[in-house]
Amino acid sequence: MDIKALISQMTLEEKAGLCSGLDFWHTKSVERLGVPSVMVSDGPHGLRKQDLNADHLGMNESIQAVCMPAACATASSFDRELIGEMGRAIGRSCQHEQLSVVLGPAVNIKRSPLCGRNFEYFSEDPYLAGEMSAAFIAGVQSQNVGTSIKHFAANNQEHRRMSSSSNIDERTLREIYLPAFEISVKKSQPWTVMCSYNRLNGTYASEHPWLLTEVLRSEWGFEGYVMSDWGAVSNRVAGLAAGLDLEMPASGGINDARIVEAVRSGELDEAVLDRAVERILTVNYRYLENARPETPWDKEADHLLSAQIAGECMVLLKNEDSILPLSREDDVAFIGEFAEKPRYQGGGSSHINSFKKTSALEAAQGLKVTYARGYKADADETTDALIAEAVEAARKAKVAVVFAGLPDAYESEGYDRPHMRMPACQNKLIEAVAHANPNTVVVLHNGSPVEMPWLPRVKAVLEAYLGGQAVGIATVRVLYGDVNPSGHLAETFPVKLSDNPSYLFYGGEGNEADYREGVFVGYRYYDRKDMDVLFPFGHGLSYTTFAYSNLRLSAQQITDQDTLTATVTVTNTGSRAGKTVVQLYVGDPVSSVFRPVRELKGFEKVELQPGESKDVSFTLCKRAFAYWSTQLHDWYVESGDFTIEIGQSSRHIDVSAAVQLESTASLPRHYTMDSIVMDILADPRAAAVVQPLVNAIMNSLNPGDGQESEAAREAISEDMNLAMIQYMPLRGVLSFGGGVIDPAAIQAMLDSLNT
Repeated sequence: MDIKALISQMTLEEKAGLCSGLDFWHTKSVERLGVPSVMVSDGPHGLRKQDLNADHLGMNESIQAVCMPAACATASSFDRELIGEMGRAIGRSCQHEQLSVVLGPAVNIKRSPLCGRNFEYFSEDPYLAGEMSAAFIAGVQSQNVGTSIKHFAANNQEHRRMSSSSNIDERTLREIYLPAFEISVKKSQPWTVMCSYNRLNGTYASEHPWLLTEVLRSEWGFEGYVMSDWGAVSNRVAGLAAGLDLEMPASGGINDARIVEAVRSGELDEAVLDRAVERILTVNYRYLENARPETPWDKEADHLLSAQIAGECMVLLKNEDSILPLSREDDVAFIGEFAEKPRYQGGGSSHINSFKKTSALEAAQGLKVTYARGYKADADETTDALIAEAVEAARKAKVAVVFAGLPDAYESEGYDRPHMRMPACQNKLIEAVAHANPNTVVVLHNGSPVEMPWLPRVKAVLEAYLGGQAVGIATVRVLYGDVNPSGHLAETFPVKLSDNPSYLFYGGEGNEADYREGVFVGYRYYDRKDMDVLFPFGHGLSYTTFAYSNLRLSAQQITDQDTLTATVTVTNTGSRAGKTVVQLYVGDPVSSVFRPVRELKGFEKVELQPGESKDVSFTLCKRAFAYWSTQLHDWYVESGDFTIEIGQSSRHIDVSAAVQLESTASLPRHYTMDSIVMDILADPRAAAVVQPLVNAIMNSLNPGDGQESEAAREAISEDMNLAMIQYMPLRGVLSFGGGVIDPAAIQAMLDSLNT
């Protein structure tokens, strides 16, 4: 298809019309020229295809589909191939349903546990979020169906989401909130990008030229089209000029007319409009020319795939006395309504009309399991009778398993959580069951962290997250040991909400949300502060054990232009086959800027038989060691020693080594009479020139009025003298130089250094 030739035949009105939707889910057609309409659909973890009574909040019913585990769960798998297979399955379903683009994945950073949409997002860590996103995108698009990575950018709260400004400094934006998008674009090139509702540093994302054009296209090389989140457009003409190609949903012709008027008045160059239309049609025809509506959609097979994925994602948080796995010979009580009616997805635009679902109670048929409801899931409510029934069931069982978590109303698109607590009725139930039976296990169904006041009184906790429609099958498989749990937390569970670094500022004041915690998000904050957490980032237990040893680096000294390979030996030291997530962290112990203790820069999931060992290697380039320099407006590596740490969580480091890096770049420096001695000495080039002046100042320092003894004067050490003058500006040389230093000579020295 010659897209440019096609566009040349279009009227101005036809071109403007193509830049907004036909309705909620379709792009416009140009019947005169045979340009067809295509359909897009919600669904980061399944299809929410709607034809009638369309909405974007999940309130109206959509076609029956398969609900896969949500991103809160899949990120915990740390398994690129697994999420790629999920993407391929969703891509096949899109082909069957004649959908050109699936609206996902969502990669916004989990800044606070309160964000109502956290269940759709992968992680508090940008590297993990980017890698999982890129794998999902590659999976979907392998089926010749597009993805729309969202929400670009800095959409980290639902509160005032359509008006709030995310105010973020340059370094924090580059290190935390943009990399997941960057990794996805560079590795997997999503067909589309969806801009967010919010403003970024005062400018709406939908009309932000730096974001949509300079960064996304010029820096990262994005090739597809940018669409708006539904209703995110403020000024359509400004948005088009900034790089927003497609407005969704339909504007009723209002914004189309504004585009036409802007072109005719000379406000908007028609070439900008042509470029947007070309981007949209290029993506549409990429799908149309590869459409395969005959693609079979085996929902039953995908249901079982969903169960397999969910089992790989579950995180065993605690397993005291190895109470898990359960024995099929023992009497077990399943307690809590979620055992019968599991919460397996979140609310809003990602809500899937599942063609079936399997609860843990159904999956446990044939096992020695009894059931007690315990609480009412649709309200924070229980009764004495429900508690008594649960306690009685717990007393009669060898092990009591309480299914708990967050009800639908607690987590949804459109609003944030007011607290981090579970319903009081569930906490009360867990306490009562644990008192009745010391062998109590808790299974959690939730999309983000919860406080656990009952944790010391239960033997085990299995985090199932929102595990999709087959979560019951996966849960029983893990509880009974058919699947060895291998999930690891993609987010930190703090002890309480007030421990979170954004606690004082989250939500913002009015329409201003200041990200004052900077780069210290999630484990970057907790680890730097050495703060107790409930469960650390990367944590996950197994029914076997693993040992990490023999860390080898390919070099002990490199420059920032080199790559470094780190290899570690991993051994299954237990009696069961299992999988472990090998996590590599990099740290810069001595830095001129505030940096985290460690940052995730590599991970691999490895399966090992009992006694088996494997070598796992990681290759690190400049970005693994760099921070974003606001002086260079680029990535920068400081010379010095860096730590390479490998372990099983950010708090469980098994082996470590050091590598010396030499920077090939230098930061721009400008010295004046107000520059202090410490900063000058930190620059080797300047230090060599200024050191004689420093020596002169030190020699002139006299600890007294000349009447003390020689011994007393010698007691003032050279180190103490240097400590006294390190904060002294150069102009202090004139005061402490004994009048023998020529001001003109100092100025000449500065001029030489600065040129």
